[in-house]
Amino acid sequence: MRKYGKFTILGVALTIAALTTSCGTKKAITNDGADIRKTTTTAAGNSHGKNAKSERAMETAKMDFLRKVTDNAAYARNIVSKIKFTMNTGSKDITVAGSLHMRKDEVIRIQLTPFGIMEAGRLEFTKDYVLLVDRIHKEYVKTSYDSVDFLQRNGLDFYALQALFWNQLFVPGTQKTTDSSLKNFNVTLNAEASNSNHVALAYNKMSYEWTADPNTALINSVKAKYNANKSDAASVTCRYSNFKPLGTKKFPTDILLTMSTKAVRNANKMSLRLQLSSLDTDDKWEAKTTVSSKYKQVSVEDIMNQLGGL
Repeated sequence: MRKYGKFTILGVALTIAALTTSCGTKKAITNDGADIRKTTTTAAGNSHGKNAKSERAMETAKMDFLRKVTDNAAYARNIVSKIKFTMNTGSKDITVAGSLHMRKDEVIRIQLTPFGIMEAGRLEFTKDYVLLVDRIHKEYVKTSYDSVDFLQRNGLDFYALQALFWNQLFVPGTQKTTDSSLKNFNVTLNAEASNSNHVALAYNKMSYEWTADPNTALINSVKAKYNANKSDAASVTCRYSNFKPLGTKKFPTDILLTMSTKAVRNANKMSLRLQLSSLDTDDKWEAKTTVSSKYKQVSVEDIMNQLGGL
């Protein structure tokens, strides 16, 4: 088994948190109070001289496409899979076997099991907290989102994070995307079937852009950017590929995340790849982890300091 230095397992797990949340939502509020800005949308070959009927037809086409995107959401309440986890730090790769357990609106859990022999580390997102467990050194971190500096500064919403893992659109501060909230998105339709359609949303200091296949409406990527001053600016890009059947829907089995942020030292060199190998909808597992009293609780700062040296 690869020799893991102290905090490395927790460091790897926290890197997942950093990658997926470095530009989460700034504040979980309802649409009524959200600063959602809609800009002019375009379509290839569109001209300013189209009459009102053509404009209405175009808006209908855009809404129809958005509905098709949302209709691609998996019906399953549980998604379970073995995974191959690879983190690139810029200077080296760390590859670990593991598993992914997700229960809709409850938990996202990544377990790291080198060579499939025993669990070495665990990362668990719930609506209320983030839990990181180092089985090797019997240490753990359990903290609320707002007590972690880089999460608090960049904001984190569990449902936005869930949407990233579940390959879905989302409106920050809301639990799910409704037909009414689809009006907040800007859509650019491309005439060429080989090109992607673009779906954008501006929210407070955040901007989001999804690309989706014009035929299947499957989301191929999403880029989230926190547009603040240079010291706080951050972005995360998530790319999806190798879609496989999951019930009557399709789900990506190759997820690649790259980040750009100053919240974590050397983070601009980091990327994370999850390759799912056995999609299932098994529900025979506990949604929450109970940590043994024999484990020692450590601080987030200790782990964050280790990330720059990975």
